Amino acid sequence: MDSATDSPRRPALSPLLREAFATLGPAFYTDVAPWTLPDPYWVVRSRALARELGLDDAWLESDEALQALSGNALLTGSTPRAGVYSGHQFGLWAGQLGDGRALSLGELDAPGGPQELQIKGAGRTPYSRRGDGRAVLRSSIREFLCSEAMHGLGIPTTRALCVTGADVPIRREEMETAAVLTRTAPSFLRFGHFEHFSHHGQHAELRRLADHVIDRFYPACRDTDRFSGNPYAALLEAVSERTAALLAQWQAVGFCHGVMNTDNMSILGLTLDYGPFQFMDAFSFGHICNHTDVQGRYAFGKQPNVAYWNLFCLGQALLPLIDDSDLALAALESYKTVYPREYEGRMRAKLGLPDAHPDDRVLIESLLKLMAQGGVDFTLFWRRLSQWAATRVPAPTALPGEDPAAAPVRDLFLDRAAADHWMLQYSERTIAIPRGLMANFMLKTNPKYVLRNHLAEIAIRQAKLKDFTEVENLLTVLQNPFDEHPAHEDWAGLPPEWAAAIEISCSS
Repeated sequence: MDSATDSPRRPALSPLLREAFATLGPAFYTDVAPWTLPDPYWVVRSRALARELGLDDAWLESDEALQALSGNALLTGSTPRAGVYSGHQFGLWAGQLGDGRALSLGELDAPGGPQELQIKGAGRTPYSRRGDGRAVLRSSIREFLCSEAMHGLGIPTTRALCVTGADVPIRREEMETAAVLTRTAPSFLRFGHFEHFSHHGQHAELRRLADHVIDRFYPACRDTDRFSGNPYAALLEAVSERTAALLAQWQAVGFCHGVMNTDNMSILGLTLDYGPFQFMDAFSFGHICNHTDVQGRYAFGKQPNVAYWNLFCLGQALLPLIDDSDLALAALESYKTVYPREYEGRMRAKLGLPDAHPDDRVLIESLLKLMAQGGVDFTLFWRRLSQWAATRVPAPTALPGEDPAAAPVRDLFLDRAAADHWMLQYSERTIAIPRGLMANFMLKTNPKYVLRNHLAEIAIRQAKLKDFTEVENLLTVLQNPFDEHPAHEDWAGLPPEWAAAIEISCSS
């Protein structure tokens, strides 16, 4: 079994890192040496992210990088550390959690600002509980691809730099092989960090953490006149608004997170911890992507309310600092206005509507109800609607059933008459909008490609045979999901029947 008995070598030419947790103190982390990964190999690298981080292409190709990002060497200035946090899991207090297999290597001075570098799957930490601290190839590829796919869609997310693998057996539901994912973010701090120190009555540490987050990421909270100048209430409001905007983006693109525990919620409003996620195929408000979520707590349609519940937990954690429950509740109220505003704005954009109209909500709700009744493919519908917008007959009296260009949209519905009725209403709503402008807007809003489960599954099956071609091809397409990519047209079609049998759980 791999171990940390050998002291990792420290390459001289590594990117220079600085300590990420140094200002917070030892209550927030434990120094942990990563386990070595025997004979690692490259699985996939995001050269686009490497350039954004200011990393040299030659370094990312080097054995030095391979060893360092597999846990076998230390980057210059790096002190690997695992952070402690707590949280609510599936609505219940789970107590102390923490980085059970993720290690923060430190912060990189990137051109766009400091970025924390983490490796995930580099061995056991004091917070692994009963886990082995390892990650497997399957889940590492899924998180890598989805991180970069979400960035391509313009949705706030942690990023993924690379995946390395090794022929080390790891048992999950079946025997798999080990992998290490390198990911980045301005910070990986979670709601659960605040819950941890609040729950244990460590109010000095709680204040230190809140001050760190405010001073670094939310400085405007210091200068606000809102909430009688209380910066901690202002922080809660700011996080609520970022979270609301994030959830609106998830819902608009049909993304299901699958395990929205408070320890998986980013204090910066980033999509964090890609486990049993899914981009929906057949649309359903009740869709559950995590087959271990037997109660459907994290079903697609429940995600916005779950996010508010998680924010309420964050508010409770911050209460010792806010010191006024009414003030905390007032800070949470912004979620209830920001989410519907952001969501309706994004849905109008998907429909190519540049301005709001009082009847738009009815138009959107009636469409989603119709899509849910027929299990219409979510991504395919919006892309076909975008294409029809460019070609349809620009007259409100033209029936969709008489317009050949409408056939690809109508064919997605079982109830064609109901689809025709909605499309006629939509035509009447958009009659005054120039076709070219509308279609261009929609085609840049509604992606042609998302990381469907079956696409990831095919790439993973090949990767298990050490053929990473499909992973690389998917990365290229998903980084530019609004482009046509004619060589991969089949990836934009309906999923195969076997895709419905894919089960995704928290196991990784």
